[in-house]
Amino acid sequence: MMDKRRLGSSSLDIVPLIFGGNVFGWTLDQHASFGILDAFIDLGFNAIDTANNYSHWVPGNKGGESETIIGNWLQERGLRDRVVLMTKVGGRFGYDSKPNVKGTYIKEEVENSLRRLRTDYIDLYQTHYDDEVTTVEETLRAYEDLIQEGKIRFIGASNISPERLVESLDTSAEKGLPSYVSLQPEYNLYDRAKFENLYEKISFEKQIAVIPYYSLASGFLTGKYSTEADFGQSARGAGIQEKYWNDRGRRIVAALNEVSHAYSVSASAVALAWLLAQRTVTAPIASATKNQHMNAFVEAVNLRLDAASLAKLELASS
Repeated sequence: MMDKRRLGSSSLDIVPLIFGGNVFGWTLDQHASFGILDAFIDLGFNAIDTANNYSHWVPGNKGGESETIIGNWLQERGLRDRVVLMTKVGGRFGYDSKPNVKGTYIKEEVENSLRRLRTDYIDLYQTHYDDEVTTVEETLRAYEDLIQEGKIRFIGASNISPERLVESLDTSAEKGLPSYVSLQPEYNLYDRAKFENLYEKISFEKQIAVIPYYSLASGFLTGKYSTEADFGQSARGAGIQEKYWNDRGRRIVAALNEVSHAYSVSASAVALAWLLAQRTVTAPIASATKNQHMNAFVEAVNLRLDAASLAKLELASS
């Protein structure tokens, strides 16, 4: 049995590795998705994150495919009470659409998500992208109504400016409205500056659970990429090489390989364990397309990096 962590000020307890559902309906069809989800639960994990617009970017998709697959799986397996279900609202459904967190829109979209997920409640409903126009009070009042109706239990935020995050938290406190219990930012061993400079202090002071996405930097931190030649092995390789393969990226990979060798675990496990060692991080979000990829998830939640290893990773990524 793996230890659980409480998600901020909520009553939700999760094994501290959340499955990222963006792969469902994209790189995994329904049959393959069911297999991955079965394996994830069988390993002892219990939290799944998705969004109402996943995976709209795939040709022929409209958005909602990920929720539909998860809902079908929950229904077929009868596992709703064993899963902490997280989804999001407000993101785009196409490259010509815009974020939307108006109250009426949120109330419409939650019905669509509940229908696709084949459930009558969502454990964590998150503001995916803030439109920066709707007043934070309007958004929070919509969430308040949905909580009172039993359709959602707790709320979180993802892509929101630090100013709007603070305004939301202050408005919640002043007006007695539901408050964000979690923040889902981009954060990993390579992409550190934005979160650490703009959000880390807020998260710590307000005791918000941080559940980072891109925890493995689109696969760069998995140990798959150690030489120039490695980037030619996958369709995503060229983009990853362009973004990450510089002097700092090479230092990070070298440090990851040293630490993973010392602990006899995968580089992925070390990258995830580094996140889990950060004071505000409750659980990283990561995806897998093969069962064996999830071995790193188990390694990560059981791995306690010593001070020397953390210092080595810190120095390499600074």
